[in-house]
Amino acid sequence: MSEVRDEGITRRPVRTARETCIEPGADDLAVEAPLEVRVEAPLEDGSVERRSVLLLRTPGDDLALAAGLLVAEGVLAHPEELASLEPVEDAAGSVVLARLARTSRPSLGGLDRTSFVSSSCGACGKTSIAAVEVRRRHAVTPRMPRLAPEVVHALPEAMREAQSDFARTGGVHAAGLFDAEGRLLSLREDVGRHNALDKVIGREFLAGRLPLRDRLLLVSGRAGFDLVQKAAMAGVPVLAAVGAPSSLAVDLARACGITLLGFVRNRRFNAYADLGRLADRVAGGRGDRTVPQEASAT
Repeated sequence: MSEVRDEGITRRPVRTARETCIEPGADDLAVEAPLEVRVEAPLEDGSVERRSVLLLRTPGDDLALAAGLLVAEGVLAHPEELASLEPVEDAAGSVVLARLARTSRPSLGGLDRTSFVSSSCGACGKTSIAAVEVRRRHAVTPRMPRLAPEVVHALPEAMREAQSDFARTGGVHAAGLFDAEGRLLSLREDVGRHNALDKVIGREFLAGRLPLRDRLLLVSGRAGFDLVQKAAMAGVPVLAAVGAPSSLAVDLARACGITLLGFVRNRRFNAYADLGRLADRVAGGRGDRTVPQEASAT
């Protein structure tokens, strides 16, 4: 599972205009390329169920990406459920084959043989909060971990400093995994924001570290339903985003007991779902003011 970061960046010729002068040059671009994830599951009758999902992603950490996707889809919860995970040779392009261990579960969840997931869409029509609650197998611990605002404020800078691909291309999203003290533990970049998160979660899964009960996740873009769903499936108690959440993301976070923070930048943030993890009082003006658990905190 060696990591080659530069395979995710390519160089293309450009013509750059500066004021009235146009000059030839070259620019680094994030690679966007297809990856097929093939899944084989042995059934009780001796047959094998097969599914295939096609992703558009930035190459690199493909095994982690595949594992993270299968965790998010409810196919995997523990490493022992995975018999093997390996790249396979295919003339059509990059392929990862996941062979599941024999299981009593009869099907591959919501995976569809004709599924296609673009680099901008991770949910693709999935809007059922009840379905996520039923499928997830890692419940989050109520009111833990406790978070100081200063820890949250420091997350974006720590992630930006580690975003080497973004510094070169300006064209990738990032997902960062932190401990409760705000130390960056893992960061992955990808043209797809949900792919970046799958890579982070997938590596933790393959290392046997799920559920992530005392960890924080920060994503570089907005927090949609799909990202909250992935956090819920990995047992993550806190999801923070540099951008805004959607209404369905907020509803799902509250239903799953996840603290959801948005607009985490410039030393401010909104808490769309607090759930007792943030400090009860925030300094302001002539004294402290109490912040309701489900209100915004700035």
